[in-house]
Amino acid sequence: MHHDARAYLWDILKASVAIQEFIAGLDAHSYANNEIVHSAVERKFEIIGEALNQLSKTRPDLASRIPDIAAIIAFRNVLIHGYASIEHQRVWRTAETSLPILRATVSALMDEIGQGQNDH
Repeated sequence: MHHDARAYLWDILKASVAIQEFIAGLDAHSYANNEIVHSAVERKFEIIGEALNQLSKTRPDLASRIPDIAAIIAFRNVLIHGYASIEHQRVWRTAETSLPILRATVSALMDEIGQGQNDH
């Protein structure tokens, strides 16, 4: 199934909102000690990374406007392939510091290209 840029951006935005909801009210320690929450957060980061990877292939012009896109995709690869060595503190810091920037950037890109009828 082929997605267009709006669908990838929507997936990123939806996953980033979910992460922020999952960690609301938690601190780094409670996050690290809650397997359900950190598993859910990691999964959403995997979705974000894969959507960015696909966006970079289908719309490199848009993808290039996302700060640190290569690092985000690499982070996804660590989560998937390096699952045995995931540092919860690193995931927490990423959710707290980098995710709001990504969310704002993706929201601006969606506003710019229009959400269209491809929301899901």
